[in-house]
Amino acid sequence: MENTVKLFVPTLAALTLSAASLSAVALTSTDRFGEPAQPAAADRTIVIGSSTKFVNVKHGEVVKIVAGGKEFAWDFDGLPMAFDLKQIAPEGAIDHSVRVYIATSDQDISIGD
Repeated sequence: MENTVKLFVPTLAALTLSAASLSAVALTSTDRFGEPAQPAAADRTIVIGSSTKFVNVKHGEVVKIVAGGKEFAWDFDGLPMAFDLKQIAPEGAIDHSVRVYIATSDQDISIGD
């Protein structure tokens, strides 16, 4: 029993420290979704209409988005994942759910070590 307790206490301490360090490196909105960009830097423009359900972009791509009479540019340099465009669009620009799918780009793929 004494040996079990000796093993348990250091293991518990290590787990506690690991959990604390994970919360210290929590992802910000910019880390997850990317960040606003200048429209002049856009590689292309996507127009969001009432029937638009999703858009596809590449990781690191800068896109100008036109929706609801508003326009904004976004650098999709966050995580390659899917999310709702409303999370980054200006207030009132999008009145329905539009999923953004971020694909990995050629720069994300490396061959070898």
